[in-house]
Amino acid sequence: MTRLLQRLLGRLPVGWLQLTHSRGRLAAAIAGVAFANVLVLVQLGLAGALNGTIVRGYALFDADIMISAGDGNTMTDGSNVPRALLWRALADPEVADGVALYVGTVTWSRESGDTALQTFGIDPVATAFVRPVLAPILPTLAVADRAAIDRTTRRLEPEVVQDLSEAAPLRFETEGRALSVTSAFTGGVGFTADGYLLLSDQTFLALFARRSSGAPNHILLRTVPGADPAVVAARLKARLGPDLRVRTMAAAIAADQRYQGTQRPTGIIFNFGVIIGVLVGLVIVYQVLSTDVADHLREYATFKALGYPSGYFIGVILEEALILASLGFVPGFLIASGLYLALHAATALPLEMTLATAVAVLLGTMVACALAGILATRRLAAADPAELF
Repeated sequence: MTRLLQRLLGRLPVGWLQLTHSRGRLAAAIAGVAFANVLVLVQLGLAGALNGTIVRGYALFDADIMISAGDGNTMTDGSNVPRALLWRALADPEVADGVALYVGTVTWSRESGDTALQTFGIDPVATAFVRPVLAPILPTLAVADRAAIDRTTRRLEPEVVQDLSEAAPLRFETEGRALSVTSAFTGGVGFTADGYLLLSDQTFLALFARRSSGAPNHILLRTVPGADPAVVAARLKARLGPDLRVRTMAAAIAADQRYQGTQRPTGIIFNFGVIIGVLVGLVIVYQVLSTDVADHLREYATFKALGYPSGYFIGVILEEALILASLGFVPGFLIASGLYLALHAATALPLEMTLATAVAVLLGTMVACALAGILATRRLAAADPAELF
C-alpha cells in the first residue's frame, strides 16, 4: 500500500504512514467513518423508499392530467372536488376522456393484526385509465362488492391470493360490508398503508356511506394524441379556477414527493438523519486528524523550519482525510447494504442501494473528511517553529 501511494502521490505517503503508526487509532477512525456512512446510507435509503412508495399509488393509473383540490398535497389527503369539473374539462378540445377517482382507507381485521388498505374506487369501464395489467381486472369489479387486492400486501400470505377467482373468492368484512376479492395485482406497501384495494366506484360509495358520487378525490384526464399535457393543464387551470390543482401526473408525483419529504414528519426525520450522519463523520474525522496534528506538531514544525510550505502540510492532512474516507466507506457500504436487505424483508419497503446513492455518499464522505482535515490544520498554520523547541 505504501508503494502504491508513493507512486500515486509522487512522494513519500507521510499521511498513510502516520495513520498506520497507531493501528488502534486508525481502526477507531475507520469505525467512526463507517458508522457515519451507515447512518447516511440508511437514511437516504428510507427517504428513497418513501419516494418509491409515493410513486406506487400513482403508477396504478394511466392518465395525463390530475385535477385535485387546492389543499390536496398528496394523493390521499385534501378536500374533495366537484364531479362537475369533469364535464367542464371535457369541453376542452384537447381532452379526450376523463374519470372520477375516489380514495379512502379501509381496515381488514385479521388474526395476524389489522391491515390498512389504501382503497381506490373507479368506474369499471374506464380501463384506459388503469395500467395495462389492471385493464382485464377492472370490468370484473362491476359486480357489487367485488374487489381486487394487492398481492404484496404486508403480512398477506402468498397462498391466500394464489388461486383467486369468481368461484373461489377471498371474503372479508370491513366498514360493515362483506367484500369478495376475486383477483390480485402487484402494487406495493407504503409508509401509511399495508397495500392497495381496487373497487368499482359504486362499491366504493357503498363502502363509504358518507361519501357522495358528486365529490370524488381527484379527476383523471387523458389528452388527445399529440397534445402537450402541461399546456392543457395550464389552460384548464386558468379556466377552472386558481383554487384547484390542475397538474400533469408527473408534476403531481413530484409535488407529492416534495411535500412529504419536506413537510411531513417522516420525510423531515429522514433528512435530519442524513445531516446527523454527516456531522458525526465530520466530528470523528476532525478529532482524529486534530489529535494527529497535535501529536506530531514538533515534527511538522521541523519541516516548517526547513522551508516546507504550508501547502505541503495541508496535502499530508488531506491525504489522511481521503484515506480515512475511502477505508471507512467500504465497511459502511457493506453494513448498509445488509441493513437494506433486512429492512426490506421485514417491511417490504422498496429499499434499494443504487449506484448513484453510493457514489454520492462516497463523494460526500470525501468532502466532509477533507473539510475536517482543513479545520485540523489551523493550529499548524499558526504555529511558530521557534516556540515549539
